[in-house]
Amino acid sequence: MLLRKLFNRQSIAISSSLVNRCISTSSYRLASDKEFVHRDTKKNNSDVKFDFTPENYKRVEAILAMYPEGHQSAAVIPLLDLAQRQHDGWLPLSAMNKVAEVLKMARMRVYEVATFYTMFNRNPIGKYHIQVCTTTPCWLCNSDGILKAIENKLGIHVGQTTSDGLFTLSEAECLGACVNAPMLSINDDYYEDLTEKDIIEVLDEIKKGGKPKAGPRSKRYAAEPLAGLTSLTEEPKGPGYQLRKELQ
Repeated sequence: MLLRKLFNRQSIAISSSLVNRCISTSSYRLASDKEFVHRDTKKNNSDVKFDFTPENYKRVEAILAMYPEGHQSAAVIPLLDLAQRQHDGWLPLSAMNKVAEVLKMARMRVYEVATFYTMFNRNPIGKYHIQVCTTTPCWLCNSDGILKAIENKLGIHVGQTTSDGLFTLSEAECLGACVNAPMLSINDDYYEDLTEKDIIEVLDEIKKGGKPKAGPRSKRYAAEPLAGLTSLTEEPKGPGYQLRKELQ
């Protein structure tokens, strides 16, 4: 009976703490910041013209050349990425239709890919797309503080764009740089080992027209231990090291 009371008391404490702070930090638990059902707007409808530039058509040809004959549809992701980069970082309906035309695919097959991967943006975004990782390693290293600092600095929340069209803020699932947590990406650049002060400095430099140096904001070069190397600290031994004499 005593054990049951203690267990129930602990369960209540855990459940009440989860009400205040959900372990899943993703915006998807409340409302997705991605569009999965198309709705025509002035900027995004089938009448909006899109075509690859001559330079990008050369890139299209180079991409398709990497795929065997009859399997060019596998190039749908790199072609969607190319179209998105050409169109200010987002994919209108007409761009997806053009990719379907180039690959001779059913449009719906292209829509399925574009709405499945969160790397594709279905609505206009700012010039600088900030994606804050809030998965477990980053969360444990204060990604919430980083996200809050950005919101306070820019005056926007996740899924929103600043009024000047400069920044869009998104919450991302693991960006693959866990050892450098907390981290975020701004367009194609990773900013790692962040503090709240660091991200304010990064945003200020971008606002001034600069390009902050990507990578760790700490003193380390990449992902080596913060306190220095703990292994591989001496020159490697040559061939035959510690090999029996009769085998040398």
